[in-house]
Amino acid sequence: MRILLVVNAFASSVTARNTVVVHQILSRGNDVEIVETNRRGHATRFSQDAARRGIDVVIGFGGDGTLNEVATGVAGTDTALGALPGGSTNVFARTLGMPNDPVLAVQQLADGINSNNIEPIGLGKVNGRYFCFHTGVGYDAAVVKEVENHGSLKRWAGHPLFIYAAVHTWASKYDRKNPHFELAFANGDRVVEGYFTVVLNTNPYTYLGNRPLDLSPAATLDRGLVAVTFKTMQATAILKSLGGALRGGGVKPTASLDVHEDVESLSITSHQPFPYQVDGDYLGETTDLQFEHVRDAVRLVRPGVAGISLDTL
Repeated sequence: MRILLVVNAFASSVTARNTVVVHQILSRGNDVEIVETNRRGHATRFSQDAARRGIDVVIGFGGDGTLNEVATGVAGTDTALGALPGGSTNVFARTLGMPNDPVLAVQQLADGINSNNIEPIGLGKVNGRYFCFHTGVGYDAAVVKEVENHGSLKRWAGHPLFIYAAVHTWASKYDRKNPHFELAFANGDRVVEGYFTVVLNTNPYTYLGNRPLDLSPAATLDRGLVAVTFKTMQATAILKSLGGALRGGGVKPTASLDVHEDVESLSITSHQPFPYQVDGDYLGETTDLQFEHVRDAVRLVRPGVAGISLDTL
């Protein structure tokens, strides 16, 4: 197959050495071209060009943001999407069952490519932009913004930086007294006191180390979206729900937590701007988000299980 490997050399787990190893493994029986991104949106343009040229597979080797850009570039075309973990958390790749080590993960990816294990999956879409695993609105996005403000530490601090950002944002950077937005669903349901919403295309929401933060098992690649909304910023309510998420099985609806499953469309609006992020990339503030679930949006290379001996490299 003809493959384009899109590399974000600034991603936390990408090195010159493992990029060489990844290229060697993928090149066995395939024609592999490598390009490097150097700015936001670059991976999308590379991927769109690859799709126009009839490339069979475009692989995003970087963090979740890089993969999001690649998915956006190939969505709606015959070119397939491949995922390789190169960031700090790598939510989507790990959701597919891949290890967090790119050298181990590429062996599974190569097996999927060589066995033509490719199938269409659904993606979320918000204001015209696709997302692979989730969009965070409100507090979640404010935390991502705080992390990006310390981007130089992300490669080295990783999860401790996210924990610091979450606590710091909750304590002093986010209004915990007043609702920030309201949600309206296609079936007429409304949530009028939204403080913090995660719209999921897949589950888990993220990983804390090796532990998945499991918000809803209903969020799968062959079903609609799931919207989980906190209607309070009380620490006890949030920690109780997140504690349940760490135990597995997803969070349960309560008086302070709304869960809508199999969502095909919804809107989140407010008179005042609120922050949002897509697949871990902070995109700023808005007063209107329009969501939809797009079935069979992209062709995905499913990772295989066969390993390749690194001794032969």
